Amino acid sequence: MQLGQLSARPAAGVGAFGGIAMKTNERPIGPVVAFAAAELPTEETLIGRYVRMEKIDLEKHGPALWAQMAGEDHLWDYLYEAAPKSEAEFLAGLSVSVGRADWSGYAVCLPDGSPVGYAFYLNIVPAMGTIEVGNINFSPALQRTPAATEAMFLMMQNAFALGYRRYEWKCNALNAPSRRAAQRLGFSWEGIFRQHLIVKGRNRDTAWLAMTDSEWPALEGAFQAWLAPDNFDAVGNQRQALRELTGPCRVASDPNQTD
Repeated sequence: MQLGQLSARPAAGVGAFGGIAMKTNERPIGPVVAFAAAELPTEETLIGRYVRMEKIDLEKHGPALWAQMAGEDHLWDYLYEAAPKSEAEFLAGLSVSVGRADWSGYAVCLPDGSPVGYAFYLNIVPAMGTIEVGNINFSPALQRTPAATEAMFLMMQNAFALGYRRYEWKCNALNAPSRRAAQRLGFSWEGIFRQHLIVKGRNRDTAWLAMTDSEWPALEGAFQAWLAPDNFDAVGNQRQALRELTGPCRVASDPNQTD
């Protein structure tokens, strides 16, 4: 069989490929996309109700981030680098991430300016309109708070405003909390890349999820409804769960997670 030749063909003059009728001598090649390029992330601070997303400055944010994360070795279980044992080691590792040409990092700061975590845009490809969120490291003070959710929302909102068509989330397939978080945030399940990476000497199968620009308007509305002050009672308990709002926006769900 020649390269690119289908192993089986319809017998008559019209066949089907993925439910699309076509002549046997034609192949589906996808719709035309009128797209120039997305913009690179800028130095602009992203401001929400609960957090400020400031471009990472090692001198400004580094020591305060270490103070929040020192001794919390489990925070690095699924990151690329090992848990740092000192502030100097932490800053050295963070500087490598900050220095990568196709990454762009933000410190997650509370309204008083206190840094409590960080997250990055990764694998930024403006020409294709694709961008990933990752290398997320939230201190215990930030985890499971509206501020943590808003931090992710602000990065999504900014990416689509910059013209990206696809916003990705990838994680170790064994990282159940990350897969749960992605589904709650409205990312659609795409599958697992087996033996995708070797991280810290161990095999990593990678779970892939994403959202697209066509899905974003509905997801943005879901986040705005969840983050609204009237969605929380007097002691801060949510009235409606975010996953209930984002669930209808997803085109596919993680088979290992339930709503």
